[in-house]
Amino acid sequence: MFGLYRLLDTAFVIYSYALIIYIFMSWFPGARESSFGQILAKVCEPYLEQFRKFIPPIGMIDLSPIVAIFVLYLARMGLLQFFQMFVF
Repeated sequence: MFGLYRLLDTAFVIYSYALIIYIFMSWFPGARESSFGQILAKVCEPYLEQFRKFIPPIGMIDLSPIVAIFVLYLARMGLLQFFQMFVF
C-alpha cells in the first residue's frame, strides 16, 4: 500500500512541475509552439481550462494557474491524510 501512495504522490509532484514549466513557457516567445510545448499543452490545458472558466484574468495576468496548483496541492495533502487514516 505504501508503494501505491508513493506512486500517486510522485505523480502529483511531476504534474505540478509540468504545470509550472508550462506556465513559465508563456514568458518565452515560441516556446509553447515547440514540440515539448505542445506535449505539455495536451497534458496541462485540460486541467487549467477548468479553472479558467471560473477565474477571469485580471488585466493581462491570469491567476487561474495559481489556483490550479493550489488545488492540486490540497488534493495531494488530502491523499496523504487518507493514507494516514485508513492505511498506515
